[in-house]
Amino acid sequence: MADDGSTLDEGTETAALQEALAAEHAAVWGYGTVGAALAAEARPPAVAAENAHRDVRDRVAALLEDRGAEPVPAEGGYTLPFPVLSPADAAAMAVLLEDGVAAAWVRVLDQAAQAVVRELAAGVLAAAEVRAVGWRTAAGQTPATTAFPGLPEG
Repeated sequence: MADDGSTLDEGTETAALQEALAAEHAAVWGYGTVGAALAAEARPPAVAAENAHRDVRDRVAALLEDRGAEPVPAEGGYTLPFPVLSPADAAAMAVLLEDGVAAAWVRVLDQAAQAVVRELAAGVLAAAEVRAVGWRTAAGQTPATTAFPGLPEG
């Protein structure tokens, strides 16, 4: 059951997957900005993260297409919350990207009607937090970990 008492079904699950897909599109775009602010030797984690998000994006798009749903398209560009002008800025931006993805996948977990979708969401959520820990460390943020990734701190 969802928090509002409604029954979970493929429709609510599909809507949550569309939101997660939108977050994955934003992460793929954002990692281009992150990588551009890093020296060549510091780019491998950004490239790996971008590729991971591309893989998830493609997997979710295929899942939605299999359901007969039109996957939400990527936007032409995204507004950054701050300028990314240094490696520290890049790491902080990567944290925001991973946190945004994590929040979207927590919603999928909440709305998932199928076990395979719950498993996908849990795996993507865990991977996002692992990447976020590395970026938080690079950005000098403490604590480097979060107790409940994807949930608002409170």
